[in-house]
Amino acid sequence: MVEPRRVVRQAGWREVLAVAGLVVAVVLGAAVLTSALPTGLQEIVFHTPLAIAVLVVGTAWLLWHISRRPPGTLE
Repeated sequence: MVEPRRVVRQAGWREVLAVAGLVVAVVLGAAVLTSALPTGLQEIVFHTPLAIAVLVVGTAWLLWHISRRPPGTLE
């Protein structure tokens, strides 16, 4: 017996704008928190590859998470 195909809905403009707004809020929040750090910790954030390490680890986690999902699932 053939299983019915699940229709996967693409994200609409509302969802895209909501995610974009959330990303902007997180980045602005990180900038505010960084400005509140003592000067010594600010130097660590600005003069070391900390941001690159965070991006690499975050990207690796996201790719691992996506690769572990069964085909056709959204979550």
